[in-house]
This record gives sequence, C-alpha cells and structure tokens, in this order.
Amino acid sequence: MSDTPNLAFDEAATEADALREQLNKHNYRYYSLDDPQISDAQYDQLLRRLENLEERYPLLQSADSPTQRVGSAPLSVFESVAHKVPMLSLANAFDDDELRDFERRLQTRLDDDSALTFVCEPKLDGVAVSLLYRDGVLVQGATRGDGFSGENITANVRTIASIPLKLQGQGFPPVLEVRGEIYLPRAGFDAINAEALAKGDKPFVNPRNAAAGSLRQLDSRITATRPLEMCAYSLGQTEGGALPDTHLATMLCLKEWGFLTNILMEAVVGIEACVDYYQRLAALRPGLAYDIDGIVYKVDSFRLQEALGFVARAPRWAIARKFPAEEATTRLLDVEFQVGRTGAITPVARLEPVFVGGVTVSNATLHNEDEIKRLGLHIGDRVVVRRAGDVIPQIARVLESELDRVDLPGIVFPTACPVCGSALQRSDEQAVLRCTGGLVCAAQRKEAIKHFASRKALDIDGLGDKIIDQLVDKGLIHTVADLFTLQVEQLAGLERMASKSAANLLASIAAARQTTLPRVLYALGIREVGETTAKLLATHFGSLEKLAEADTETLLAVPDVGPVVAAFVIQFLNNPHHLAIIASLREAGVEWPDMQPADEGVLPLAGQVWVLTGTLTAMSRGQGKEQLEALGAKVTSSVSAKTTCLVAGESAGSKLDKARSLDVAVIDEAQFLVLLESGG
Repeated sequence: MSDTPNLAFDEAATEADALREQLNKHNYRYYSLDDPQISDAQYDQLLRRLENLEERYPLLQSADSPTQRVGSAPLSVFESVAHKVPMLSLANAFDDDELRDFERRLQTRLDDDSALTFVCEPKLDGVAVSLLYRDGVLVQGATRGDGFSGENITANVRTIASIPLKLQGQGFPPVLEVRGEIYLPRAGFDAINAEALAKGDKPFVNPRNAAAGSLRQLDSRITATRPLEMCAYSLGQTEGGALPDTHLATMLCLKEWGFLTNILMEAVVGIEACVDYYQRLAALRPGLAYDIDGIVYKVDSFRLQEALGFVARAPRWAIARKFPAEEATTRLLDVEFQVGRTGAITPVARLEPVFVGGVTVSNATLHNEDEIKRLGLHIGDRVVVRRAGDVIPQIARVLESELDRVDLPGIVFPTACPVCGSALQRSDEQAVLRCTGGLVCAAQRKEAIKHFASRKALDIDGLGDKIIDQLVDKGLIHTVADLFTLQVEQLAGLERMASKSAANLLASIAAARQTTLPRVLYALGIREVGETTAKLLATHFGSLEKLAEADTETLLAVPDVGPVVAAFVIQFLNNPHHLAIIASLREAGVEWPDMQPADEGVLPLAGQVWVLTGTLTAMSRGQGKEQLEALGAKVTSSVSAKTTCLVAGESAGSKLDKARSLDVAVIDEAQFLVLLESGG
C-alpha cells in the first residue's frame, strides 16, 4: 500500500470513480471494439491502483468495479432463477430445401410473398446465459436451464471480462435483460488443457464442456482463472426506455453499451442470401478462433416477429441451420446388453475410441434387434459413427468394402436377462425385448431407484447414479423405501463419500419425505405413466387408495389414459410386492397428502368454453382437448360469442379470423403450453 498516499476519503472516492470509468472504458474498447488504447501492463497498473484504494477504503467498493472480477468465496449450492421471459429453443433446418420451406411458411403466415430481411449469426457452441441489468448495473446472471428457470451464476459471470459490470453510454432501459453465449475460444481451451496436463489433471474433452464446467463452479475464483468470453445475441425482459424496431439495430445498441457481438453477423434479404451466407461461413469455420455448430437466422423486424409469434417452445421467426453431423470411422469391438428400468434390453456398441463431434466416442446405442439387422452388423466391422451436437452417438452404416466379413461373428441376442437370468419377453407390437424379473433384477432395481430420486420424481438432491449403484451392489438398499432407513455410517463408507457429504445426502433424503401425490405416482415408475399422466390420475382420483380400487372402465374416464395405460396401472397396483413397497414408504415417514378429487365446480377452467384450431406440434389437438377438459373447460369445434379463448396452432384459418372479429381471446401454442404447465 506504499504507492497510495494518505488521501482524504472524498479525494479517494473521486479518484476511484475516475479509475473505474477508465477501466470500464478500456474493457469496452478491448472486447466490444477490438481497439485497445493501452497495453496490458498499463491496464494492470490502473487496476492495481484501484485495488489499493478500495483496500484502504472498503466503503469505496462497488458491484460494478473491475476489481470484483477476481471471484468470491465458494457457494454451497446454486439458487434457482425463474425467467420472466422464457429462454426458448430453436427449430432446425438441415438442408437448403428446409430453409426455403421456412421462408415459405413465414410468407404464408404473413400473407405476403415479399422477400424478408434476415439477420444471420454464427451459432456459437457454448452455454446460453441471461444477464439482468438494473439502471445499467449487472445484478444477476443465470443459466438457461429448462428455458423457464435456470441457476443463479452471478458470481461466476462477474469474473468474465467481456461482460460489462456497468453499461457504457446512454439510452439503455432501466431494466435490461441481455442474452448470449458464454464460450471458450480455442486458444484458451488449449491453454487450460496444457496447464491441466502439466499438473497431472484430466484435460477437458472440448471447449463447450470446458465452458459449461467453468460456469458451474461453486467457487467463482476457479471460474476467474478460465479465459471465457460472452457474445450477446438477443434481449429478454426490458422495462422502460425506447429500443430500436429491428434486431440488427438492437445488436448495434448492445455493442455501444459494452457487449461483445459477433463481427460476422450480417443482414441479408431473401432466403437465397441466407443459403449463400451458409456456404461462406462453412468455408470460414475451420479458421475461426472459436467453435460454431451452425447458423441462426432471425427475421430482422420486431413488428414481423410479433406477428409471427411462437409455436411450442420455439419462435416461428427464427431457425438454426446446423452444419452436417460429424462422422468418423472406427471398429465395432463388441455388443453388450444393458437392462433398463422397465426391463428393456438395449444393445450398446463398444467401439475403438474415436474423436467425433467434439468428444471421444467409445460407445453407441443400437436401439434394438431390428436396428442391428437393418445395419447388418458383425463383431469386427468397420463402421461409420455419427454425432451432431449433444445427440447420442450412433452407427450410421457399415463399411463392407473395407474388410472381408466372411469370418466375422454375428451378434447374438441373449435368451435370458444378462443380469438376473430371468426369461426375456418380446411383445408382438414392439421390437423391444424385456426382462420378466421385475424388481428381482438388480439392474431394474437400480434404474427404478434412480428414477424415484430424479428431479421430476422425489427430487433427492445429491443421490447420483454412482451412489445408487454402490448402495445396491453392497446390499444396503433393495427397494426405494430402503433409502429412508440409511444411516450416516453406511453412506460414509461409500467411495468418495465423507461424513459431511453423507450428512448432506441424508438431509436431502429427509426433505424428500414431504412430497405430493402426483410426484409419488410418477416416482413409482408405472409403465407409460409420465409426469402429465401422473398429474391427471392424481387430480381425478385424489388418493392412491381410490386409484388402486379403479377398474379399467373408471381409468378410461381419465383424460390421456387409454387401454394400455389402464392395464399397466391395474397391473402395478395389484402386485403384492409393489403394494408392500408403498406401505414401507409410509412406514418410513414418506407423506403425500390426498388431493381434492376432480370436481367441475373447483377446476381452474370450469365454466369456460375453448376452441383449438390449426396444427399443434407438441401434441395432437385431441390431446390438447383432453388436457383442457381435465382442467374443467368445455371444448367445442366452433367459435362463437360464448367462446372464452381460442388456441391457434400452425396454419390457423377461418376460426382465428372469426375469433378476432368477435374479440375472443387468442393464444398461441407456446402460451398454451405455459398454461398447461401452470395447471390453468
């Protein structure tokens, strides 16, 4: 601190403000404009001066200070953050014709065949994030999560130099949510892997995994050591202020306010210009400083975006054009057979490790016996493996010309379960073999317990797959009810499980004792009973006892329940072993209160009249009708003055026009899905 004179506080505050303004300006010129005005050494001198002032006068520290990028004390867990404006996914086009179809759909919906202006942007291969600013100061950073809620990673995003802690310039809204991609440039990826190897640590597989792992560090000081960058690509929530009426102009504003935007972003007119952009970027792709996996095309006009709206969980006005799936050649070493939660026997190809699509692949799914026959696979074949993005690797084809296959052994399916030895059964309707051992089979027990503990079931935080594998293998648990009798000593004896971790896991298990009937029905793992069907059954019957008493006819009265689901429910709840597990859960203190059985007078949409029109992508119109009726609505086929609301899917026609003429409320499919998820 010898280089800091004994300044009065007011003088120190004035100098600190000036230093912060200088440093933020130099960050802006370095990252947003790619036009640095001082050297790294000069920047470091200014930063050190500010650090000394803030150390001497702690009251001078502020959230937007460049000194706050060094990271802070570790968190114990990430908090959940709800997105006020959902972070939606994008539809995909895989060739030029699909891209042209995209434009035709837009022109049809707009009833205008004029060429549209699109903004073309490289699709960075990183992690989508949301940044919230209030009065120009960064107050929150969050991951995309499931699109509706993510994780609070504010401490981590503060460490990324290309993210402004305080916005530059003027004109930004008082509340501004900026969305973008956090990624690791190739040079940074090589540097951290070289450092990891030098320390004897395991290197990252690819830049995307490295970026994701860096952002999910509970200790932001680790994140601060990673050379991450963030590129802005859109807005979310905004309040107040005036924004431009086009996407490109908005991106230029973001650049002025201090954000890094992609210099290859370009506005073009017409879909053929989009095709041309794809060819040009594909040629540039190998030489870029970062990984991209495609291109995003967006209608530039916000007015047209609003007119086009959304479908399911994606905007109609944007599409991603993916680059072709990466392929590599390797050899099939063996085929092993895995047993799933419902007893399904899945063949898995064991391959000579090969690098494809950004990862080293040594396994690939083969789905079922029919797929193996279609490919004509033999052990020892040379095969082409395909992987695109996060898609599970698959064998695309066999290279018969590369090898004499006469003496290669074929693939023989087991006649008994490879885990418990029980008989296998294949139904006439499905291509899947199933073990008949049920929970006698250790593999099915493991998968059943993993499902029981999953997020949408009882959501037992910290109970991962490897822990469950150990618990079953060591004979510590045999059913899901045994989870609630575990002791600290038993858990602490597991691999990589210390006493504190064991205590934390027991606390999570204890918290899961208080749950709901829909979660229990889903967690029990009844075949064909997913999350939605579990909610419908719970709402209809109100208690597990009444559900267990139901016959086929009664079950068929429940929306979304057909003969197959009804048969599985009756079979499950008439199995003495399953009833014993349910009784054991209750004895272990697991509680799920009964619900009010379905009653038209208390359902959220009771007394309302709804109409569905057009094509829905997430479900059929019949399924949409069933879900509305489950919420108490009456669903009719025609629009009238008595209609409460119209759900307009793709290619909605005369019913939509009539609804507008009668001033009937209209929602699109995205809004409809949000309504269903909220329970009306």
